[in-house]
Amino acid sequence: MLFALSALLQLACLVSAQTVYLAGDSTMAKGGGGGGTDGWGVYLPQYLNIPVVNMAVGGTSARSYSESGLFNNLVNAVKAGDFVIIEFGHNDAHANPDNGKQDAVGDGYDITAVVTNAAGQQILIHSFAYYIENAINPMKAKGATVIISSVTPDNIWTGNTVGVGGRFVDYAQSIGRNESIIYVDHNAYVGQAYDNLGQTTVNTFYPNDHLHTSPAGANVVAQAFVRGLLCSKTSNLIPHVNSAGQAVPNGCL
Repeated sequence: MLFALSALLQLACLVSAQTVYLAGDSTMAKGGGGGGTDGWGVYLPQYLNIPVVNMAVGGTSARSYSESGLFNNLVNAVKAGDFVIIEFGHNDAHANPDNGKQDAVGDGYDITAVVTNAAGQQILIHSFAYYIENAINPMKAKGATVIISSVTPDNIWTGNTVGVGGRFVDYAQSIGRNESIIYVDHNAYVGQAYDNLGQTTVNTFYPNDHLHTSPAGANVVAQAFVRGLLCSKTSNLIPHVNSAGQAVPNGCL
């Protein structure tokens, strides 16, 4: 009887434990873009004291993650007290013909566009904000905390500075502001880390292209997210950052 009661208590603790879920593309996903690369979400767990479930999928955008049902799977998985980190943008840009990933151009929920797919059919697509906000609202309704993270920068430099910013960074920031949720400018914090390390070192993080990081690079990108999270100062995920996370390099922007 005591053994059965103990097992039930352990099961209840597992069920009720807070979890961090990740939704994003190959820059976050396990295996990254292949060829020895990896996503930063693989290295985030070493900086937190609660479990991380990486549901990032390479090649996805806010739109394709939504239309494929992956956001629905995430909504079904989360429970009150959980955390969800969402980061898209690399695959959301304009394509002609439509590739099933592009979003309507513009900053706002109600923006739409009519595009032509490879079969010559005209279809209606929505904005980046539309796909993200339709996903986060049911998560918030279930009592989960959502964190919007801006897209990571490519390894493209001007002088001694890696390029940061862009419209998908602006879109992510706008969602965080409009939805009154936590926003982490991952783009800027990765930029800071890269600038401090220098282009020669950062180039070693990109074995195949200017987008997908080696494991060492992915760890730097994970550290940059943690630094941005800590500097947000208002997230209830911060108490779950462990001592290794508290010690990540660089300062607040």
